[in-house]
Amino acid sequence: MRIGELAARAGTTTRTLRYYESRGLLPARRTGNGYRTYDESDLRLLRQIRTLQDFGFDLEETRPFVECLRAGHPEGDSCPASLAVYRRKLGELDSLIGELTAVRDTVARQLARAELAAEAGVPGGPEPVCELGGDTW
Repeated sequence: MRIGELAARAGTTTRTLRYYESRGLLPARRTGNGYRTYDESDLRLLRQIRTLQDFGFDLEETRPFVECLRAGHPEGDSCPASLAVYRRKLGELDSLIGELTAVRDTVARQLARAELAAEAGVPGGPEPVCELGGDTW
């Protein structure tokens, strides 16, 4: 298939495919008249790249998965290098989750402090109300 058909089938653009080619991720074979030509295995490589990018992997992180498929493995994540990328990515995600959890805890503490201040009648808080008579002091 030609580049336009591959791009359409993969839901991307020909420009993206040329970029992947320039990065060495997508092989380009040429016909006698110079047109790029691709087959189903190229579509499979492209789908692997796109899926990983959808999950937050950068383009270079997809390389071991592509190489695994090119080596003839049934799945792009069945090679040791691909598994190493998964492990590294999980470590990054765990770190980000830890950072976000710390920020969330800080915001929760600030909210609790602000709510206590508002209830205690700190200037700028709501007007105190007498619970017995409903009158404002």
